[in-house]
Amino acid sequence: MAAEVTELGYVTLGVSDIKAWERFASRILAVEVRPGEDEKTRYLRMDYWHHRIKLVEDPADDLLAMGLRVAGVLEFREMASRLEAAGVPVRIGSKSEAAARHLLEVMFVTDPNGFDIEIFHGPLVQYDRPFYPGRGMHGGFRTAGGGFGHMMLNRRADFEELHAFYTLLGMRGGVEYKIAIPGLEEPVELMFLHCNTRQHTLAFGGEAEKRINHLMFEMQRLEDVGLTYDIVREAGLPIIIEPGSHANDHNYSFYFKNPSGFMNEIGWGGREPTGQSEYYQRDSYGHMPIFENMKGFMVPA
Repeated sequence: MAAEVTELGYVTLGVSDIKAWERFASRILAVEVRPGEDEKTRYLRMDYWHHRIKLVEDPADDLLAMGLRVAGVLEFREMASRLEAAGVPVRIGSKSEAAARHLLEVMFVTDPNGFDIEIFHGPLVQYDRPFYPGRGMHGGFRTAGGGFGHMMLNRRADFEELHAFYTLLGMRGGVEYKIAIPGLEEPVELMFLHCNTRQHTLAFGGEAEKRINHLMFEMQRLEDVGLTYDIVREAGLPIIIEPGSHANDHNYSFYFKNPSGFMNEIGWGGREPTGQSEYYQRDSYGHMPIFENMKGFMVPA
């Protein structure tokens, strides 16, 4: 197998109010909250993995690092060599750094945005510890074959730099949306990259204050999208984008604000990558923005 990223394995988020996030994660997102090493850390589970999200008490309220998986030790070595040959600085993590992340090995690189990436293999998978959701669900999260979901990031670099870098990691894709925005001369372009059976794993929008625009979790059953929508409304959380279906990944989803001020997307029904380039000017239906709640956000997809 060639050295390619296989999934978005985990993210580390810096959150200013870890207690609020603990409640939000359990009661709204339905993930399992596990204790961290101390009172300033928590782990969020979605499946048999030790964790998919690590929360760290930090005023950033933003992405601190993303963990991108490769298949095994040979791919890990090949990836490090490829990046170094391309002039990308690589630091191989120590055994203690890998153990702290519940991994066999990890390397550290930085993308053209300046965002920290942890490329790893060998996550701790706990088949002895069944996933226990924070609240009732009709099904579970769709993670097998596609990682824990997808993430849209706000850009600091241009698309060409980002595309060249992530192509080194084995990801594929490009611009898939060109959306006309009132008051702007040129349409807003959004780039999407895939590495597995999920239509996209990473996406890049425009410039914004935060690194992260949104995190998307995909449900195994449509009923859990509707249930979460009702729970979000009952909790009085700001809904940013009403339910609808994307033109690119065909997910039926909606967006809402989390305690750190960026968005979570909950969806169902995504298709696999088509393997060919195409672009869209709008979504299939729905996804009406709630403009009074959209301050600070670019158009998501």
